[in-house]
Amino acid sequence: MVATQISVLLLLVFSVRSSAFWTRMMPKMTETKLTFYMQDWETGKNPTAVPVAGTNVAGPKLLNFGTIMAIDDALTEGPNRGSKQIGRAHGIYVTSSLNGLDFHLLFSVVFTDDKYNGSSLEIQGSDRALLKQREVSVVSGTGHFRFAKGFATLETAYLDVKDLNAVIKFNITVVHLSHTGHH
Repeated sequence: MVATQISVLLLLVFSVRSSAFWTRMMPKMTETKLTFYMQDWETGKNPTAVPVAGTNVAGPKLLNFGTIMAIDDALTEGPNRGSKQIGRAHGIYVTSSLNGLDFHLLFSVVFTDDKYNGSSLEIQGSDRALLKQREVSVVSGTGHFRFAKGFATLETAYLDVKDLNAVIKFNITVVHLSHTGHH
């Protein structure tokens, strides 16, 4: 009986000391909130979204199920196309619903501004474009945002239905390693 009590006591002491050790060893995590606007222009001067694969159906390619758009969209501080640029969205989105109104996003937010220059966040998820507010995942990050996990809410700030140009507001919340001062 005494041996069992001593064993339990030693196990408890070891568990507490081990827990304290791992708490000290765990990296410090930071929460960051960001807001920016994605300028997605399929037509007009300097388009930033172009179809690279999909159906051969006549009409706007973006609304055809299976169309894949390659993007190099400006990310700006404000909704106007001429607002200060803070980065670029590089990647693709796919028209993922038969009715052509839902998209699967898969792209990198590559920051070019002073504070986060060279850092990135990876965005992935379903953009149900007709909803006022949608949510996609932030699945990872680099540089300032190493080990990022989080989410982004999207709202359409501007939509030109005729020419299929849009400005999408992103509100991002991520938890990531505390920045160490180098990339």
